[in-house]
Amino acid sequence: MIIGIIGTRGIPNHYGGFEQFAEQVAVRWVEMGHEVIVYNSHRHPFQEKYYKGVQIVHCYDPEHKMGTAGQFIYDLNCILHSRKQKLDIFLQLGYTSSSIWSFLMPKRSVIVTNMDGLEWKRSKYSRCVQSFLKRAERWGIKGSDVLVADSIGIQQYLKEAYGVESTFIAYGSDVVEMDHSESLADLNLSPFEYHLVIARLEPENSIEMILDGFVMSNNQVPMVVVGNHSTHFGEYLKNKYQSQPSIRFVGGIYDVQVINQLRSNCDIYFHGHTVGGTNPSLIEAMGCGAFICAHQNVFNQSVLLDEGRYFSQAEDIARLIGEGVTAQQRRQVKESHQRRVREQYSWIKIANEYLSLFKSSLDGMMD
Repeated sequence: MIIGIIGTRGIPNHYGGFEQFAEQVAVRWVEMGHEVIVYNSHRHPFQEKYYKGVQIVHCYDPEHKMGTAGQFIYDLNCILHSRKQKLDIFLQLGYTSSSIWSFLMPKRSVIVTNMDGLEWKRSKYSRCVQSFLKRAERWGIKGSDVLVADSIGIQQYLKEAYGVESTFIAYGSDVVEMDHSESLADLNLSPFEYHLVIARLEPENSIEMILDGFVMSNNQVPMVVVGNHSTHFGEYLKNKYQSQPSIRFVGGIYDVQVINQLRSNCDIYFHGHTVGGTNPSLIEAMGCGAFICAHQNVFNQSVLLDEGRYFSQAEDIARLIGEGVTAQQRRQVKESHQRRVREQYSWIKIANEYLSLFKSSLDGMMD
């Protein structure tokens, strides 16, 4: 097959979840004998034409000049280029800035869209933007031949809200085995003597609820918050908790080795995401064997099952911190998490499930 991928800033990953996904599956598909094209922003630091056998096409991306509007132009440029290729599969990761161009998608290709999460629910957006995103969601569904949901919750939502079927294929991860290292010492941390939050500092990620609960607990071990705090909400959080020396805002950390060290050696990993499908950071924390306390919602519960703890208010956080985690609990959870990642979320499994979907979709078009 010839497979094209749009919807990312490009590979190798220097940004986020969809970029990590594209890198992991594209390289594997090439190893299996398929031809893969990944569209990269012209500003991506990797400027070669091939990455581990994956063809890289750089398209003009004016986001640095135009802000969010530039994403629409970038996606348009990727789509226009794709029309000149003989793609069997056109894989669209997300729909936010591409579904408006659905009428320009390559006609001879099977359009497969990973519907991402419920972007229109994000509280950082104005009502006008939320209304547009809701409409873009409909365009994304209407303009696709095949829909993929990376969460059971999203699959149910698409069925209930639009009456459409989708194929559930999870996000992937690796199992990571790490002991403590200099990374912890550099941050003045000791193994299992700190709590951890890794997230964009946005209201729907429950950061404030988690920190309020931590303050209520009177726990003296550090609460480490990883994420860019030079935002309006980030500044609000820093000001609110400036009298709490145990709360450490360390900013964004983009070194995967350091992030995995932090996940592998924290006491409790707090996951507060409430919007969207399967959040990559949740499965990655499972791959590190972290003891996870997650916000109680269908998206998190469908991934974590009964292998962690849940919260829905600050008081839950305070109680869970007060109860603590025993070495036996930590060991059992780590073994269970990592076994499930190997069995259900390994990248080779995810890559193969997409290939099976692509093949059946192409066969369906030929019938």
